[in-house]
Amino acid sequence: MLSKKQARAFFLGGTAVTFLIFIGLTVFSLSAAQDQTHRENLSEQAIRGKNIWEKNNCMGCHTILGEGAYYAPELTKVIERRGEGYVKAVLMSPVPWQPNGRKMVAYKMSESDADDMIAFFKWIGNIDLNGFERVVSPLAKTKNN
Repeated sequence: MLSKKQARAFFLGGTAVTFLIFIGLTVFSLSAAQDQTHRENLSEQAIRGKNIWEKNNCMGCHTILGEGAYYAPELTKVIERRGEGYVKAVLMSPVPWQPNGRKMVAYKMSESDADDMIAFFKWIGNIDLNGFERVVSPLAKTKNN
């Protein structure tokens, strides 16, 4: 049985050791060596694509890296799955696109805006997912996904 003084010392020592481990792991996780985003490959075109993504509230229906709404397909690896031509055609379509009964707004993007979105999708698709090749919400699954 520990005395009050020993229990206090054990508690404070354990707290200090745990805190130091936490700080060490945080510094390690945030170090440049652990960065898996490949931000060095982030082009101005991909940044413009992200701005278009946000301006059009694409995340209101789609997800990227598992974040967003679950109405429409996950787009983290969309270029790998569908190809540039397919994605570009959907983005530039003058009519609403309706795969599997879900209706996507016809954004009628210009070719340069569609190219910017594709650059953004390519950059997102090259992020190291630590072995999670594809993140798809059960609500967003479709037979063509």
